[in-house]
Amino acid sequence: MRPYLTAGPDRPRSRRSFSRRSLLSTVTCAATGATLLGAAPLPGITTGPWDGSGRSIPSADVVAEQVRQEYLHGWLGYVGRAWGYDELRPVTGGHHDFFAPGYSFGLSIVEALDTLYLMGEDAELARCCDWIDAHLDPAQNVDTHVFEAVIRIVGGLVAGYQATGRGSLLARAREFADRLLPAFTKSPTGVPYTHVNMRTGAVRGTSVPLAEAGTSVMEFGMLSRLTGDARYYDASMRAYRAVLDRRSSLDLLADTIHAESGRWLDSVCSTPDPPVDSFYEYLWGGGALLADRQLTDWYRLTTAATLRHQAVVSSGRLWFRAVDYRTGRPSGPPRQSELGSFYAGLLAKGGDLEHGAAYYRSWTDALDRYPVLPETLDFTDLRAVDRGNQLRPEYPNSAFDLWRITGDDYYRQTAYQWFLGMRGNQRVPGGYTVAGDVTAPGMLLGDLTPAYWFAENLKYLWLMFSATPRFDYRNGILSTEGKVLRGLKA
Repeated sequence: MRPYLTAGPDRPRSRRSFSRRSLLSTVTCAATGATLLGAAPLPGITTGPWDGSGRSIPSADVVAEQVRQEYLHGWLGYVGRAWGYDELRPVTGGHHDFFAPGYSFGLSIVEALDTLYLMGEDAELARCCDWIDAHLDPAQNVDTHVFEAVIRIVGGLVAGYQATGRGSLLARAREFADRLLPAFTKSPTGVPYTHVNMRTGAVRGTSVPLAEAGTSVMEFGMLSRLTGDARYYDASMRAYRAVLDRRSSLDLLADTIHAESGRWLDSVCSTPDPPVDSFYEYLWGGGALLADRQLTDWYRLTTAATLRHQAVVSSGRLWFRAVDYRTGRPSGPPRQSELGSFYAGLLAKGGDLEHGAAYYRSWTDALDRYPVLPETLDFTDLRAVDRGNQLRPEYPNSAFDLWRITGDDYYRQTAYQWFLGMRGNQRVPGGYTVAGDVTAPGMLLGDLTPAYWFAENLKYLWLMFSATPRFDYRNGILSTEGKVLRGLKA
């Protein structure tokens, strides 16, 4: 999951139970004709079993092999044309430096570690680990985006260590985390600065999107558990407290906070869209992964507020609209980002299957309309607003979460539909690439395979169809970047 709505490939991106007995609030939203809902059954929306009519898929073994072959198609494109660099440009055969021009952390290599393990590609995994041992330099003299470095590099190395038992990966994860910690410890509030120089420790960036304030507790918490060093977990929890202590009387949070003063820099609450999305994902994920009751309680508190003040039904579909965090009044146009589609799975994991399933079906209606999902929709009519597609993984992420909870084959059917759309429209000879306009013939393809594609997109499909013995389906927990932080099996 992912706090930025990107206009292009070079910008970073930003993933319990409630009473169903009574409708807490019903208010007409004049701007959209939608209905605001509390945490209750959804009027006019079917929440019972879905028959999946009209959708068919091959056998699980056949789909698993298709998924593996497509992953290897993308991976070998990277290995052959951009090995050691952050990201592949699969059309031209070039490469892209993710954090800053001229500096590379081999990001796609780190992102791929646990996916290669789950797919049984042990020779490729060993090649990646050898490259990391020989070439990955955490001490480069470059300002690094803290949020992205935590979920991608620290998380990738921690997952890789748990997959392989290779101590050098854990040591490298710890060195990265140590060099990122000044963003947290130098902040007077505990809310981390957005950037830190990996060599000097200099920090900058006081305007902090909510997701960047909170999306570290899973990676840092697991690192503390593996090393016995509480500094990482403590820094993440201090940041969470600093933000949640500033919630409104409605238990809502705004989108952006000032790291040094703790002041809100806007009044909009955009849950579950960027730039706030994974802030809430890590409340549930951190609570489950680390058995932290405080995080779980915060998840319940904030999710109840989101359902009460932001849930809307438009044309029979559940969506979430932006509101003023102080008043709960609608704010801005009726938009929804594809990055927010992860929230269907999060709601279900948090114990609210009805709302989670309903929100997933809203996105499936959009998938039925377009060959691949656009970046942003007008949720009143499913019109594409931002027509690009950045190879996002949030929809299959929710499909995996809902399938694992329910066992309902509908989620595998729709995930396969998503897979066919990506394969049929974004596959190029050199791998997979982003698209500029999903509504135009040929989609005006771009030239980038984001590193997260190797961490997430096909991992969810692989886990859904392969029945791999290398994953604990009952207890496994994945990060917002798709890293298996618990549940890898020898």
